[in-house]
Amino acid sequence: MHEISPERISFFNTIRYSSGPVAYWMSRDQRMADNWALLYAQQKAIEYGVPLLVCFTLVPDYLGATWRQYAFMLRGLRELADRLAAKSIPFILLSGDPVQTLPRWLDENDCGLLVADFNPLRPNRQWKEQVNREIRIPFHGVDAHNIIPCRTASPKQEYAARTIRPKIHRLLPKFLTEFPDLQKQPEAWSDTGAAPPWEQLRSTLRVDFSVDEISWLAPGERAAHNVLQEFLQHKLARYPSDRNDPSKGGVSQLSPYLHFGQISAQRIALAVQNAVAPTEAKEAFLEELIVRRELAENFCYYNPEYDSVAAFPTWAQDTLQAHRADRREYLYSLEPLENARTHDPAWNAAQIEMVKRGKMHGYMRMYWAKKVLEWTPAPAEALQTVIYLNDKYELDGRDPNGYTGAAWSIGGIHDRAWFERPIFGKVRYMNFNGLKSKFSIDAYIARVEKY
Repeated sequence: MHEISPERISFFNTIRYSSGPVAYWMSRDQRMADNWALLYAQQKAIEYGVPLLVCFTLVPDYLGATWRQYAFMLRGLRELADRLAAKSIPFILLSGDPVQTLPRWLDENDCGLLVADFNPLRPNRQWKEQVNREIRIPFHGVDAHNIIPCRTASPKQEYAARTIRPKIHRLLPKFLTEFPDLQKQPEAWSDTGAAPPWEQLRSTLRVDFSVDEISWLAPGERAAHNVLQEFLQHKLARYPSDRNDPSKGGVSQLSPYLHFGQISAQRIALAVQNAVAPTEAKEAFLEELIVRRELAENFCYYNPEYDSVAAFPTWAQDTLQAHRADRREYLYSLEPLENARTHDPAWNAAQIEMVKRGKMHGYMRMYWAKKVLEWTPAPAEALQTVIYLNDKYELDGRDPNGYTGAAWSIGGIHDRAWFERPIFGKVRYMNFNGLKSKFSIDAYIARVEKY
């Protein structure tokens, strides 16, 4: 068996294993291939000579997610269940609060070890703490989402990309390695039970069903790898020049798959390293995939107020407070913002893109968030508006990248103080003329109109 790096593993308690199946509580890493948490769970099941069970707890509502995100996730899980079955690993879907449903299920099936994947967000961490208090079996965590395990990359909140970058680069040779294959489980579970009632799950949810699921991007593990190959073959070479031009479609489109764990960031990095493309292009993409992404994980893990102005650096809080009473030429409530009815055609196009496609171009998302700061009465209101809209419409909402992007745009997280100006104070400013100097706004608007 391949040895899983001990730095990836954490222990919620010190209880020793005695007997019973190993259960992997899958949450954030919804894939079969390239999944360190699943590989670790299988390693333990084989070591103990017991079956391996994969369970997923489907909560009826989660941080403002809508039917759009749930539909994408559930279609991916349905494919995953079939893939696991071919390895003699049952997939069990539990509906309801995990603190109530999971301990009962573990007890009913005499499970002897629980394994979970890593998530830095508050609700997920609280669930694990509460589940740990309810169970009497060993409970291990495995960071399968990050290339460098979050706690290993840094023991503290990092100030900026420049402070975490050397730490990550120093550790990459150790952690950016090839994955072993998941084996067919030698000890099969005798009672696989009925398949999840996929068609009936919609009725168990308490979400906004008015936000339609998307059709332009197929969910699931196979689709994720197809999108990766498309990017490697047709977009990677031009990534440095095309990534910040939303009229060209030069981004990878991988963020929804990364968010739901339908593909591993480590697998993407390995594929990019081996791709035929200019070194400059590879380095530019890997900077975003690894350094920037793991910086966001670091921020949310070490700052529990990541979705509040309290997380902003002191200099940003002070400068925004000093300019809170500045006159704003435009003020918009949530309704015109959500319906893309502002005076700014570029901003409106970005909002429409997000509402229609569930994915706004990354460069536009920075501009979009900064304008919300400019057009609302206070930074706290701006931050909550950005988070609400992002999490309602974006496929990759409710993600460390999203929370960090909002905090960067509005509160200067991972940035420095700039020249002082009205409303923004010393927080970095973006404007319409700046967009015009980067790309053709008319071409971007025309692109969005086709959606």
